[in-house]
Amino acid sequence: MNKNYHSFSIERVFKEVSSSENGLSNNEAKRRLSDFGPNDIGEDKGVNPVTIFLKQFTSILIYILFAAAGIAWFYGKMLDAFVILGVILLNTTIGFIQEYRTEKAIQALKEIIVPTAKVYREGELLKIKARDLVPGDIIIVEEGDKIPADGRIFEAKNFRTVEASLTGESTPISKTIDEMSEGTSLADRKNMVWMGTFVAGGSAKILVVATGEETAFGKIAKDIAGIKRGKSHFELKIDKLAKQMGTIGVLGASLIFMIGFFLKELEFQEILLFTIASLVSGIPAGLPAILVIVLALGAGRMARRNAIIRRLPATQTFGVTTIIATDKTGTLTQNTMNVREIILGEGEGLNVTGEGWEPIGEFSRGKRNLSPLEEPILGKLIHIAAICNSAKIFKEEGEAKHKIIGDPTEASLTVLARKAGLREDILKETRIDDLPFNSKLKYRASLNLIDSRKEIYMVGAPEVVIERSRYFLGKDGKKKMTEEKRKELLKKTEELTNRAMRTISLAYREVSPNSNLVSDEMVYEMVFVGTVGIIDPPRPEARASVLKAKRAGIRVIMTTGDHKGTALAISQEVGIVDDDTRVLTGSDLDNMSERDFYKAVKQVNVFARLSPEMKLRIATALQDQGHIVAMTGDGVNDAPVLKKADIGIAMGITGTDVAREASEIVLTDDNFASIVNAIEEGRIVFTNTRQTSFLLITTNFSEHTTLISSLLIFTQLPLLPTQILWLNLVTDGISGLALAAEPSHGDTLKEPPRDKKEGILSKEIIPFLILMTITMAVLTLSFFSYHLSASGSIDKARTAAFAVMAFSQLFNLLNMRSMRRSIFEIGLFSNRPIVYAFAVSVVLQFVAIYLLDPIFHFEPLSLSEIGLIILSSSLVLWFGEIYKYLRYGRHHGIEK
Repeated sequence: MNKNYHSFSIERVFKEVSSSENGLSNNEAKRRLSDFGPNDIGEDKGVNPVTIFLKQFTSILIYILFAAAGIAWFYGKMLDAFVILGVILLNTTIGFIQEYRTEKAIQALKEIIVPTAKVYREGELLKIKARDLVPGDIIIVEEGDKIPADGRIFEAKNFRTVEASLTGESTPISKTIDEMSEGTSLADRKNMVWMGTFVAGGSAKILVVATGEETAFGKIAKDIAGIKRGKSHFELKIDKLAKQMGTIGVLGASLIFMIGFFLKELEFQEILLFTIASLVSGIPAGLPAILVIVLALGAGRMARRNAIIRRLPATQTFGVTTIIATDKTGTLTQNTMNVREIILGEGEGLNVTGEGWEPIGEFSRGKRNLSPLEEPILGKLIHIAAICNSAKIFKEEGEAKHKIIGDPTEASLTVLARKAGLREDILKETRIDDLPFNSKLKYRASLNLIDSRKEIYMVGAPEVVIERSRYFLGKDGKKKMTEEKRKELLKKTEELTNRAMRTISLAYREVSPNSNLVSDEMVYEMVFVGTVGIIDPPRPEARASVLKAKRAGIRVIMTTGDHKGTALAISQEVGIVDDDTRVLTGSDLDNMSERDFYKAVKQVNVFARLSPEMKLRIATALQDQGHIVAMTGDGVNDAPVLKKADIGIAMGITGTDVAREASEIVLTDDNFASIVNAIEEGRIVFTNTRQTSFLLITTNFSEHTTLISSLLIFTQLPLLPTQILWLNLVTDGISGLALAAEPSHGDTLKEPPRDKKEGILSKEIIPFLILMTITMAVLTLSFFSYHLSASGSIDKARTAAFAVMAFSQLFNLLNMRSMRRSIFEIGLFSNRPIVYAFAVSVVLQFVAIYLLDPIFHFEPLSLSEIGLIILSSSLVLWFGEIYKYLRYGRHHGIEK
């Protein structure tokens, strides 16, 4: 739909689409169906699971695992080979599940299609398949219907629609047939309807102007399909790490082969054994599986804090997030409507407390609490609020909180009455007749029997209620409404509006006892009682969470479809902005040059009345500026930007299936605080990923260095390939899993986000890596040399070397719990999985040495020999402690 049909007169729209109020002829409809295609979204190509599964085997990490499995197979270690292949299967299955779910986003979008539609063809009303609708068709929709296509309204009766799935606006929209200005945003085009939205009330005749992929939803489907999700930040870093490790492994093995074959002139078979052992030691066989588990554990912790991870790499990406672009309704606010303030006829202001839909709160005048039903004017206002109202509040059995049925604004009035102690079910028995809310009249009225008299109650837009009021209710009864008084009341109403409140005024008048019906002609010479200010209040924890994010160096911006004033007021209340009053709307941004647009996105933190396209454009601009962007959304319209963002965050309560399918994370409580909690967990995941990687890298370097040094010094192999494989898969594997569970050591959110260019391997590790590599290699070769000389048995010497390498790696595990803090500062037993892993690994080493010695060619060590080896291996821990103290001092600061 490329034309601005909302800005055309109805006559021009009919002319543009070549139609009339009688609809199309059957022949013309068939011709157009051939031209425009069926009213469907996208081709139903489906998702090919086989292709997605095979795609999982293209990772560098998977190649490394296959290499390790091949080596194990080559040496006849079938059990090791099958274990590694099992890890490959687990890794690829997890990846397949995550990607398969993501690719179903467009499939979920297709579910908005309506099966049938009521259409006029040749002047006759027919019921046809909605997919057969074409531009130019005339359809009729009524309360409860789902709208089957985009169209222009040309007849309407009290017509309201719910467009939350498209625009994010949660309250029903009153529609009109009037033409609107050309620049009106999609959310404000009140003379249009959109495929997939619902009719909340009334009925209308619609001229279809767009079907299928040309509808607003269809364009969203195109956007989703056009956005190709590349590898995440985490996946790119892991690929880089794998290449680095693979390169080191291959270069080290090549170096050993050249030294042994050309320098030492060893037999080919002998040097081949060295080379293969070196290759095994250089390949971090357990790294892919362990990193997946690091992510899975992080995802589990996030789930316990109300953030469900749909793609595991997003767990770590949170750790480098620099911007959170959040919606307002339901994320920063409670997605409820609460009466906060009341302005009575004489201008007196009252306050009301309470949260959500719970009918609990206090009424106060200044600092003094009131008994509202004992106050004549306030009591009258509350009676009107309760009776001139169709909303209900209820609490289901077993539920902790109340829910509502009906219009949220009316529900806020019902809650107000319940807070005052009125039971609306009894009060509504007094209602005789009702005039429902009318978007043209902008009020609702009811005829009621109050004691022995009949009164009309009126609830509506302040300007309408005040205009129709001849009196206002004061302390001494009715008083004459003057023009000066009207201006005063309107000014006070404007003050409430400027504070992001929706305003509703209430009035009444007594009528003849013979009256049994209420009509617009009877709603005049009213007695104005008061105006209420209604707001969707911020969540109690929102401000603290926003400030927490800011302290962590994360910029928080609001991207909402709501109005400018509301967006500014809420953003100030929750701390997104302080004194800054700059708010830009979608229209403001549309009118900017590309340079000014990028400057605005860089500087302004509150954006209102945004279209889906503008949200997408903002996210793209932020990414172009080098940011890692986390963006929230709940409607179908948010799906493209959720897929485009580095982290798409969908709402679990109010969100649509389409939004959830396009996202990487779903919030089970729709709460901004859960995003900040997830970022904290993401940073912990990054730290654990890095330290787990450091552990494996240190191990591999020490093994590699030991082999090369042994070749140069002894021309003997201190560790066989099978022994190295056991170390890498058992000692490192179990230790790595335990390290993945390392908790935060505090201050996680008191440092800025990491540079997105920063890799897992950093310069900080180099001195520590050199120290640990030299320590482990010297210890291993020393015990190898001693036992080779003392016993003359190569198997005994290799057993000693194996034990030293195993126990020194375990002591290094304690070092790796923190790269800056002493193990005694963070608590030796504060991570129980580490304690269990240490104990299990020790037992397994003894099992290998004393029970599996025929398999690994070991010779048993005496108790004194093994005791000396363990004591000597502990030097790794003490050297690590000394290094941390010398480099970082007693107070090691924030974890890096």
